[in-house]
Amino acid sequence: MSELIFFKPFFKQVLWGGHKMKDFYGYSIPGDDTGEAWVISSNPHGQSIVRGGTYDGKSLGELWEHHRELFGGIEGAEFPLLVKVLDANDHLSIQVHPDDDYAFRHEQGGQGKTECWYILDCQQNADIIIGHRAKTRKELEQMIGEGRWDELLRKLPIHKGDFFYIPAGTVHAIRKGTLLLEVQQNSDTTYRLYDYGRLQNGEPRKLHLRQSMDVITCPHMDQNTAGPVISRGGYEICTLAEGPYFTVTKWNIKAEASLEQKYPFMLIHVISGEGTLDDQAVKAGDHLLVPAGYGTIHAQGHLELITTH
Repeated sequence: MSELIFFKPFFKQVLWGGHKMKDFYGYSIPGDDTGEAWVISSNPHGQSIVRGGTYDGKSLGELWEHHRELFGGIEGAEFPLLVKVLDANDHLSIQVHPDDDYAFRHEQGGQGKTECWYILDCQQNADIIIGHRAKTRKELEQMIGEGRWDELLRKLPIHKGDFFYIPAGTVHAIRKGTLLLEVQQNSDTTYRLYDYGRLQNGEPRKLHLRQSMDVITCPHMDQNTAGPVISRGGYEICTLAEGPYFTVTKWNIKAEASLEQKYPFMLIHVISGEGTLDDQAVKAGDHLLVPAGYGTIHAQGHLELITTH
């Protein structure tokens, strides 16, 4: 019989991390510099582990390797997605990611990285960086070479519930006071463009200026992918992004809803509230896999969910 598969996150302590994941979701974090929870991950740098049920204690990578039927038998050497919760207690570095073609040619056959962010919470007057103001590649190179970062980088105000789609080639950075859910291609390839001159262990962190210049989209183009909010009785639904790598949907359940699982797999992230999924209790901070062929999930309670397939 098919079952919902819950996961325990893999945590990363980082220079810019904090403790909001403990405060918001009750996670047992390793320290007050915890910046990342890899909540759905088969990445070799950190795997999420099944919590309870038939596959208790197994990693997502083991399920992908030995139980491909859970994923509809789809092909691929690696599980295609990586989902994280990020807590920025300080500014992250200014970054850009390559597309699949560049990563394959320059990163030992690796994947590119298109991602998206859902803002779970943020401090008042928080902002993020998405994109740049250079009109030509020559102007981009000149502004970077002269360190004109305030003039170059686009800062956008953010609020709880905002969503941003960030295709490969987009200059971006999460900034201080932000807690967010990130859905991305299963890739850890990041090119660091600027890091505010910070030191780690007495040394500046490595920059990747040549690679960044190779892959930055110029001029920048905004990507607004969210569709309309549709009300259906006891819930509201909104498709936030629909593309070649992932489809992301927001559910605001006020009483009950039916979620149809008709894909090779579907991920559910409980971002707030509590209730049940097919009579199994769920609460904010739970992350689970709905395997292939599961059918319809009956959700009850006051729940905000993000689903991904």
